Amino acid sequence: MWYAIIGQDVPNSLDKRIAARPAHVARLQVLQSQGRLLLAGPFPAVDAMEPGAAGYSGSLIVAEFATLASAQDWANADPYVAAGVYAGVRVQPFRKTFPQ
Repeated sequence: MWYAIIGQDVPNSLDKRIAARPAHVARLQVLQSQGRLLLAGPFPAVDAMEPGAAGYSGSLIVAEFATLASAQDWANADPYVAAGVYAGVRVQPFRKTFPQ
């Protein structure tokens, strides 16, 4: 099943985010190589594709896992969690409807 993983950044987390990004992206690349990643990306903190010093307010990952518990375990092990980028991570089931 698909699960939405929503990470909420702590204030002023851009430097931590930049430092932890290579390890974060490497985990996403594993999901992608397994055909289990639907989409992933950050939420810019301002209305711009490149927010500059404003940074990001969080991230969204939609990926396939066997269970909600396994999705939560994966999310809790994210390098952004370990680096203190995320204040918290919410995981919930996601039903892809469009595009078909």
